[in-house]
Amino acid sequence: MSFFTFGSKDIGMDLGTSNILLTIKGKGIVLNEPSVVAINRQNNQIVATGHEAKEMLGRTPEQIRAVRPMKDGVIADFTAAQMMIKNIITKACRRYNIGKPRIVVGVPSGITEVEERAVEEAVSQAGAREVYLIEEPMAAAIGAGMDVAEPTGNMIVDIGGGTTEIAVISLGGIVVSDSIKVAGDTMDEEIINYIKNELNLAVGGTTAEQVKLELGCAIPLVTQKSMEIRGRELTTGLPENKIITSEQVQEAMQPSIERIIDLVKSTLEKTPPELASDIIERGILLTGGGALIKGIDSLISQKIEIPVYIAERPLDCVANGTGKTIEDMDKLRTALIRNKKKYS
Repeated sequence: MSFFTFGSKDIGMDLGTSNILLTIKGKGIVLNEPSVVAINRQNNQIVATGHEAKEMLGRTPEQIRAVRPMKDGVIADFTAAQMMIKNIITKACRRYNIGKPRIVVGVPSGITEVEERAVEEAVSQAGAREVYLIEEPMAAAIGAGMDVAEPTGNMIVDIGGGTTEIAVISLGGIVVSDSIKVAGDTMDEEIINYIKNELNLAVGGTTAEQVKLELGCAIPLVTQKSMEIRGRELTTGLPENKIITSEQVQEAMQPSIERIIDLVKSTLEKTPPELASDIIERGILLTGGGALIKGIDSLISQKIEIPVYIAERPLDCVANGTGKTIEDMDKLRTALIRNKKKYS
């Protein structure tokens, strides 16, 4: 009998820098919220998590602290992360009548042992009976429907909020992997800096993210798009509206995209020849929010001369992969970072 027999009460979790996604067996993704928490400094109680807390970023009075406790895919503010994870897991457990669940969490492939312990501790203190960790590119591959157990090379590039993870997978394990702290958040920062330097306008992270989602592209669009943005004019200090184009956004994001392409190249160079020939034949799979940047698949393919495909629903791949790992634990146990951890 599989030790995961009571699978319906287990949770898969993508603990991302930008978003947290939870999946429950038989129900799919049941929660998708920004990784943001707002805490009252006076009584240390949670004011809000997710969408509601994200609305508060940069707008809170002194007694409320709105933070993104995840940075570069790992816990940066342990107390805030613990409170956020506990709140989100409790919410899901109440809603779906779950006792003490077993939880599989997707984490970056470059995670250190100290960071692993921080994630395990935060999740176990949120009420998990057992905590398992799986590397995000492996989870993304499983979630995208790859047969990771077969003896052929598959390459996956997962461009998230805090990190870009690249892995070559064969026989249920990661053969070669690399990770870089350049992803969606870095692109937002590049957009903020570009608008400041070129348009003399100060804007926040929320505006930069909207600009990226609407105009972000890796190659020039056939029809150039533009949008109006509001910020603080740096010379006068007064609010002002300005227009930004997709061409300008492409220019702003170019350094990040080039660094991601360089990482794909260097990972391919480290890949054993037999697996590299499989990848040339099968192509590279893109997952994560960064896969939605217009033309990024074409640009990577053009630069490395290998076909590049975008996964279906790229934002959900890691969460779906953690869910599938729970459902088929006997087959996918080798995909976990270490064997199961028990918490009393």
